[in-house]
Amino acid sequence: MNSYKIRDLLASEENIVGICLDGWVRTKRESKDVTFIEINDGTCLANLQVVYRHDELDEAMAEQLRNVTTGLAVQVKGDLEPSQGQGQKWELVSKYLLSHAAMEPDYPLQKKRHSDEFLRQIAHLRPRTNKYGAMTRIRSQMAWAIHDFFRQRDFFYVHSPIITGSDCEGGGSVFRVTTLPEGQKAPLTEDFFGRWAGLTVSGQLEAELMAMALSRVYTFGPTFRAENSNTARHAAEFWMVEPEAAFYNLSDILDLSEEMIRYLIAYALNNCQKDLELFDNYVEKGLLDRLEKLQTGLYHRLTYKEAMDWLLKSHEKFEIQPYPGSDLASEHEKYLCQSLDGPVSVYEYPKAIKPFYMRLSDDRSTVSAMDVLMPKVGELIGGSQREHRLELLIARLHEQGLSEEDYWWYLDSRRWGSAEHSGFGLGFDRLLMLITGVNNIRDVQAFPRTPKSLEF
Repeated sequence: MNSYKIRDLLASEENIVGICLDGWVRTKRESKDVTFIEINDGTCLANLQVVYRHDELDEAMAEQLRNVTTGLAVQVKGDLEPSQGQGQKWELVSKYLLSHAAMEPDYPLQKKRHSDEFLRQIAHLRPRTNKYGAMTRIRSQMAWAIHDFFRQRDFFYVHSPIITGSDCEGGGSVFRVTTLPEGQKAPLTEDFFGRWAGLTVSGQLEAELMAMALSRVYTFGPTFRAENSNTARHAAEFWMVEPEAAFYNLSDILDLSEEMIRYLIAYALNNCQKDLELFDNYVEKGLLDRLEKLQTGLYHRLTYKEAMDWLLKSHEKFEIQPYPGSDLASEHEKYLCQSLDGPVSVYEYPKAIKPFYMRLSDDRSTVSAMDVLMPKVGELIGGSQREHRLELLIARLHEQGLSEEDYWWYLDSRRWGSAEHSGFGLGFDRLLMLITGVNNIRDVQAFPRTPKSLEF
């Protein structure tokens, strides 16, 4: 017998004889003459119904069938035939069932809807539910779409280091990496690297170095922030997509960022339809319509000054009152999107609230920075044209209290063969929140890392 996947069986155009299928039992229904079990193998949202006619089973197989419970991993064999019931095209008619392992009682995932709060407590089991199985498949498709998008545009995929000696953002929220025993007082020279080391907060600086040789590159991998934040939008470990392109200015990366979002949404609509329908039905009514609008609609562009004026003239009662020179809070970002009824790209920020590497304007008051704000999730993308002029970059390092010695390699990239270049970072987990309508970042990650949460 040949091994098959449910996704392929449900798409079949004809009967198939001699099927072997492995999966997990979702439900079992019994009548006097027939037992039905539904099996899911994770390849798609739908289950496949397996039919057992009692008069065709020997006593050993009937006993096996009586012991089947929800969650049991099984192997079944039989023939694919047109379903006699409604709502399904095919069913598997079988006389064989094998349990892969014994099933203990009190399986926590029964046939009912469980709250997100409950499922977070059993994150090791929740991928087996419809919702989190669908989320995992969408996440996989979106990762593929990102590589596809950049490959079509001649960007090279590069790997930036996970362990780093620099803090890209200069905020200090970095996880320390050390081999020194806990509580031991010893100079850094005795540590593994002989100096301070931490987990990366961004692959940007290394991507810049690669762009100065390959023109267009991108990184896509895990990043870390040691922020003691318990909001629905923040996690200590998350994935970032960070393209970097030589000879690109701020306008170029604004175009690229908007083009990328449209591409990814279209990819999701075309390749994740059934899984997205689950989120449209149970998480956000109207999700598919919203995604269609984001894919084809207008993206507004405002300077920081225009965005701040818009906020100040709104007379909205914000929890954090905006003022000229202040950064935009999440409530400000969401208000801009709501009031303009769509995505908003804000650019030309005051230099005082942005990192050292962003290109200074001619009047030295602003930098060529941009953020793409999306309905529901707020900031999805942040980027800038980089400061490629050595003397100005050094001055900015000094302004922010950073050491030339720590960034000697970064400064070298400006000493020899420097060129105008730009890039941005897209939060992959926030992208998934945007696409699925899920409101909490803990529910788009399989194993979220948040303060006081490290179970496995």
